[in-house]
Amino acid sequence: MTPKTNRKPVKEYTLDIGVFYFYQNFVIGEIKEGLNLNFESGKELFNLTKTHYKNIIPFVYISNRVHSYSFIPTGHYKSSKLFPNLKGYAIVVYDNINLKIAELEQTFMSWPNQIFTNLDDAIDWAEELIERE
Repeated sequence: MTPKTNRKPVKEYTLDIGVFYFYQNFVIGEIKEGLNLNFESGKELFNLTKTHYKNIIPFVYISNRVHSYSFIPTGHYKSSKLFPNLKGYAIVVYDNINLKIAELEQTFMSWPNQIFTNLDDAIDWAEELIERE
């Protein structure tokens, strides 16, 4: 499902773990329903992200939580070392349970992060972060 935004992605990838929409300075990720996401299963996404943004183009990751899945939030420690150009992490939630999970997840992040209840607000925030660079 393409995110409902008036912006067009540069590239869209469907991976085993979900669908990812790469834009000039942000990527929107939608993880598959029921997946158990971990650092290992994210390696293909990490490689694509490095291909698009190298280690120089600033970007923001937007986790659009349209599906229910599990993950280990301490993986943020490992992934933060891979991307010195990651400027922020947005989480878009659509119910109170995922809001509580996202609030817990924030404690494992070392970069600016924010929780949203709609995708367009998350994109606006991402673009504002990049503009400050």
